Amino acid sequence: MICDDIEGFAAALPAGRGLLGLDLGTKTIGVAVSDRLLSVATPLETLRRVKFTDDAAAIARIAAAREIGGIVLGLPANMDGTEGPRAQSTRAFARNLARLPGFAGLPIAFWDERLSTVAAERALLEADTTRKRRAEVIDAVAAGYILQGALDRLRFMRGSGRD
Repeated sequence: MICDDIEGFAAALPAGRGLLGLDLGTKTIGVAVSDRLLSVATPLETLRRVKFTDDAAAIARIAAAREIGGIVLGLPANMDGTEGPRAQSTRAFARNLARLPGFAGLPIAFWDERLSTVAAERALLEADTTRKRRAEVIDAVAAGYILQGALDRLRFMRGSGRD
């Protein structure tokens, strides 16, 4: 089930289950997961893209193993907020995913991913990560940034984000 906004997504989430964050690239998919309290996103792995059915099967295995309650997909909007071909491709991926039996009823939301890879790269540079290691983990770290943004918004909506 694709949710039009984060409020609808929040209402559709089952209690006590974590979320999966995905950063869709043309060659890879960065994967991050949250804890069951929906407070912390952790980069998990980077999947090498093959074809949709294989990609979906890999995501389904992760979702089932971790008892995931929802998916947050990074939406690559243009810097001016408009949606180009990459955003349309991400929306198509979500529609195709939602049609599969393993994802039936699983809420799917989009989160603006502008500058998530830049932030991930900056964090990895500050951590003095080698160039080779950065290349291996950048997409998963970007997925972590995307998912953490959605988690922070969900926490704010629940009221505990106001100090």
